[in-house]
This record gives sequence, C-alpha cells and structure tokens, in this order.
Amino acid sequence: MQATAFTYSPDTRSGSVLLDDGTPVPFDAAAFDAGGLRLLRPGQRVRIRTEGEGAARRVVFLTLQTFPDPGV
Repeated sequence: MQATAFTYSPDTRSGSVLLDDGTPVPFDAAAFDAGGLRLLRPGQRVRIRTEGEGAARRVVFLTLQTFPDPGV
C-alpha cells in the first residue's frame, strides 16, 4: 500500500502517514526501523503495511516507495 508521510519526529522515530483517501494512520519507532530509513520528510511517498481496522489501524512497516518490502 502507498501513502504520504504526514508527520515525523526524529526524536521518537514515530509519526503518521496519510492514505490516499486522506485518512491519517500512525506509525511507531518499530515500524520506522523495519523499513531501514534514517529520516523521513513530510510529503514523501512511502510504501506501508498496516494491521488492524478502523481506529485500531496502524502502520507496521514503512519505507520509501522505491524500496522493496521484504515481507510481501
């Protein structure tokens, strides 16, 4: 799935992405670290994997759109 980076805190390595329908979905440091990134800027297109539905949905993997997702 693709999304757009919305917020990012380098101190906590967490933030949120916006799905293409505008829905914000949070990610934590574990999801950020799983993708091997060092930095993320708002507006960047990213590749994500999510778990859960509705308000419980969260990102569990996040990397740049051009990087592979080894879990697929």
